[in-house]
Amino acid sequence: MDSFLSGIELLARWDVIAALLIGSIGGVLVGAMPGVGAAVAIAIALPVTFSLEPIVGLTLLLGIYGSSMFGGAIPAILVNTPGTPVNALTTYDGYPMTKRGESRRALSLAYSASFYGAVLSIGALMLLAPVLAKVAPMFGAREIFLAALLGIVLVVVTHRGQVLPAAILACLGIFLSTIGIEPSAYTQRFTFGQPWLQSGIDLIVVVLGLFAISQALVLLMSKDKPIVLPKVDKIGFFTQMRELWVYKRIATVASTFGVICGMIPGVGEFMSQFMSYSYAQRTSKTPELFGKGNPEGIVASEAANNSVPAAAMIPLLALGIPGEELTAMMLAVFYVHNVVPGPRLFAEQMDFIYALYISLFLLNVIVVAFLFFATRTMMKVMLIPNRFLGIMILTFSLIGVYTLRNSLTDVAIASAFGFFGFILKRLELPTSPVILGIVLGKLMEDRLRIAMARVREPMDFIDRPIALVLFLMILVAIIGQIWTVMKARHATGKGASNG
Repeated sequence: MDSFLSGIELLARWDVIAALLIGSIGGVLVGAMPGVGAAVAIAIALPVTFSLEPIVGLTLLLGIYGSSMFGGAIPAILVNTPGTPVNALTTYDGYPMTKRGESRRALSLAYSASFYGAVLSIGALMLLAPVLAKVAPMFGAREIFLAALLGIVLVVVTHRGQVLPAAILACLGIFLSTIGIEPSAYTQRFTFGQPWLQSGIDLIVVVLGLFAISQALVLLMSKDKPIVLPKVDKIGFFTQMRELWVYKRIATVASTFGVICGMIPGVGEFMSQFMSYSYAQRTSKTPELFGKGNPEGIVASEAANNSVPAAAMIPLLALGIPGEELTAMMLAVFYVHNVVPGPRLFAEQMDFIYALYISLFLLNVIVVAFLFFATRTMMKVMLIPNRFLGIMILTFSLIGVYTLRNSLTDVAIASAFGFFGFILKRLELPTSPVILGIVLGKLMEDRLRIAMARVREPMDFIDRPIALVLFLMILVAIIGQIWTVMKARHATGKGASNG
């Protein structure tokens, strides 16, 4: 109880409250701007958070992370353009409802389902993170290495149809994490005699390049589409929360999918929303209406999306292993302030953990209250020209990179990664494997170095129960992927022979 009260005291400061308000409302604004998204906003905000206290910086980032998908539902439903990529499924049923004149109902269901999923996910975080933290002391260097390796494997295999590019990009990220001065013998690795490479490639420089600068280039190269905003009546919160009760089964199952997928590294929102949408369609009394304006589709998609952020914090807080690129960015804030996620954090700074729990809940309350009163005003951000957004993102990104270390070299590196990210986006290839490769690659190297001091034979690496389970999970993931590829090739060959 004392830790809980201390957590409230941590949040009851003007700077934390300001960060919570700015992050929550700013995340909604960013989400409502098609083509921007949470990753870009967090990348731009990261350099600012390094000069703030940990609780202030993380509250700001959590506000953006947890609220952007709320805002992303607005253009998805009203103009058939998802504000963030994970709101894509919302367009299937949201936009047809708008064309029928039910935009108010569609937005209300999206908001209430998002709130329901977020609250359920926060409850899961409060229950499961301490449990995992108690199990975490059983994780030695070998177990952490295998858990990080499992994360890399899952990141790769979940990119269906892009497994090979995702694997190459993840390996690139691991390679980037090795550049610089080697930590044990202090020898130079892959510096090629260049002094500016001795300190390595900074994660934040790569993040700003791959996400923010690349997206700025995409916006600068794109043409503005004429947007006609539909009329939306005032939205009533309590009325629509009552309507969500009709779809409580779908909302609960979708939120559960989101929690499970959020906890597994490399899976995240896309897998959870497709699983929940498929479940809703299979169990619906009117499956033929999905894609034509079925409210169940909106509830399934939005509840699944918004239950992921809090769940993704479970492995981050308990083990220090990020589940996707946004939590990897947050991990950088922990490390800058020497706050190490894991069992010690729960043992020594439980007030900090409670403060994060409470801020996650408060940000959802703030966002829902804001949206139910300001949706009609928020719609106007969709009219901002793409090129104006692009030049603003580019300007703030370059300023952010330079202020990290007052280095023009960092600006040049970020620009190079921005151009690389632009090429990846044009080729429709993922960028997240690079970031997770950098973060998990560093973790894997450190733990492998420690583990090898006690390993004499290969089987010694998996001679403990948790290590063996993690190793088997890696094997299952790899074998499952190989089986899927072989089955698809067999089906293709059989179809060609029949033709």
